[in-house]
Amino acid sequence: MQNSNNKKIFDNLVSRTKIYLVVILILLLLINVQDTRWIIPSILIYILIIGYTYFANNKRKSEISETLQDLTLTVDSAAKTSLINSPFPLIILETDGNVVWKSSKFASEFANIDTNTFINDLTFEIKEEIKDKIKNNDKNILKTVKVNKKTYRMVGKFVNSKRYSKSQKNEYMAILYFIDETENIKLQNEYNNSKSCVGIIMIDNYEENMQMLESEEKAQYIAEIDKNIYEWTNETNGVLIKSDRDRYVYIFEQRYLDKIKEEKFSILDKIKEVDPKQKIQFTLSIAISNEGQSDKEKYKSAQTAMDIVLGRGGDQAVIRQNDIYKFFGGRAQEVEKRTKVKARVVAHALENLIKESKKVMIMGHVNPDIDAMGSSIGIYALAKSLGKNAYIITSNTPTLKNFKKSLSEEPEYEDVLISKEVAEENLDEDTLIVVVDTHKTSYVESPELLKKASKIVIIDHHRRSADYIENATLTFQEVYASSAAELVTELLQYTNVNVELKKIEAESLYAGIMMDTKSFTYKTGVRTFEAAAYLRKSGVDIIKVKKWFQSDLESFNTIADIVKSAEIVNSTIAIAICNQDKDKDIGLLCAKAADELLTISDVTASFVLGDTGDKITISGRSIGDINVQVILEKLGGGGHITLAGAQVEGKTTKEVKQELITRIDEYFTEIES
Repeated sequence: MQNSNNKKIFDNLVSRTKIYLVVILILLLLINVQDTRWIIPSILIYILIIGYTYFANNKRKSEISETLQDLTLTVDSAAKTSLINSPFPLIILETDGNVVWKSSKFASEFANIDTNTFINDLTFEIKEEIKDKIKNNDKNILKTVKVNKKTYRMVGKFVNSKRYSKSQKNEYMAILYFIDETENIKLQNEYNNSKSCVGIIMIDNYEENMQMLESEEKAQYIAEIDKNIYEWTNETNGVLIKSDRDRYVYIFEQRYLDKIKEEKFSILDKIKEVDPKQKIQFTLSIAISNEGQSDKEKYKSAQTAMDIVLGRGGDQAVIRQNDIYKFFGGRAQEVEKRTKVKARVVAHALENLIKESKKVMIMGHVNPDIDAMGSSIGIYALAKSLGKNAYIITSNTPTLKNFKKSLSEEPEYEDVLISKEVAEENLDEDTLIVVVDTHKTSYVESPELLKKASKIVIIDHHRRSADYIENATLTFQEVYASSAAELVTELLQYTNVNVELKKIEAESLYAGIMMDTKSFTYKTGVRTFEAAAYLRKSGVDIIKVKKWFQSDLESFNTIADIVKSAEIVNSTIAIAICNQDKDKDIGLLCAKAADELLTISDVTASFVLGDTGDKITISGRSIGDINVQVILEKLGGGGHITLAGAQVEGKTTKEVKQELITRIDEYFTEIES
């Protein structure tokens, strides 16, 4: 019993006191061993020592407790005073909507609003936010709220309200401060609005248009153009500098950028009205950028944007903002350039690049058509004439079934056509990659080759999109051309080496031109027929080429069914669905059906949708009155005014069709506005 009491006493003592008591006990035991007379006095002395130690320890604890209590009261008083007299509006509320307390500053600051509605909305938002924060073990609250015309930064913490109430509900209590950020935001907006935007304005086809005017007319038209451009820039208090005969530099504050967007660059249409006699038509290309720390960086960004505008055919404007390109205009037909200087320069540069390379790999877009294949074969013929090993990267596609059957009769091409896997394995630093009939990174046969290649050449006739190949060594992109095959044919004519085309090679190039022009009906210029004439001299069998485009009876009936199911929207636009098995070449059927729909009177544009299994493909065609490229570009596609396509993933055919109709409506709204 005595040991039990001693244990309780020792448990109430600090560890250092225990050590002292043990030492004293040992000393007393040693004394008693020497002299037994000290047993009783030792016991009494030890009991007195334990009693005093226990009394002193309790007294010390009481003094510490009183000190802590006084300190706590002082801190609580200071905290309450700080809360009551807080310079910021403050509120403590539970997520069940119960307001625990609010400061006088909160009541006065929000006196003119419906506090109950505000707190209910705030409670709902906080409750949703707390659910996410609990998962991340984050108890801080930080968000922006708008009250009347002021903006507040709301900061605070939340705790489980079970600790402070008898309620068993899983509710939380939040302590929230409202810091007025209105003036800071105004200053930030004013700072952003005062930043400069740099633009470049160019007159399209200046040299060609000047050659068509009489001497006395030139000064008159240029003065009229200058006047219109200066008046347009004055609306934004901008600075305009004419840096060349056909080029202007435009600097203005960012606060006017939204106004320019809303007006959709009205100057584009105004310039087209300069010539009342319709002898010629002037158009502008405009590129504006606000990306960069300095005006010099913004000017370089605007130059890059201008390259895209010119690559899309001109007569349009682009704004580069936050790494995004937004296009305006671009509804006029591309004007054919009569000068062939660029083709000659590119031909010599391409020839030198091939000579400097050990081998050449050529590829087009995914699911290549006859234009991509014919262009590839044309470049292969050039590389072969220069004594270089060249290979064409291609995949199996039903579109080229008839053509490849004819190509298989040429033993030379057995080892020339390779897969992208073989190409990726054999790529080295001394390999030249030539991309034909596309300029988009995501559309090539093998994007991996582009990442690894050190030398890239692009030959394309499509309007440039934002997803273009940026690291190309040489780019020959002319949107006036009917096809990539036309461009390659031009290059073959201007090389120093004499390229003798085989019959199948000439026929493949001719077929590429024939397909993209719909048998020389659409998008044909003088140079298109010159290229066709050059190929005709190489022994093209036109009947043989026509057979490559023939459809079997089943496909013809399928196309007829698609045409039959078409519906008309916006009076002149036909939309049809290709409901065929996914194992068939849906893309080819959609393209042919879209072409067939244009043969119907009063149809100015056609769109055919088909489900390939993993995506919805869209083929768009027009006779030139409607720009299908602008419409399908909003769905992630591209192409030309009269011929374009798109592929949409993650949606059903019905959803894509509805989105297409929405984009068509937007197109007409923009024209009318």
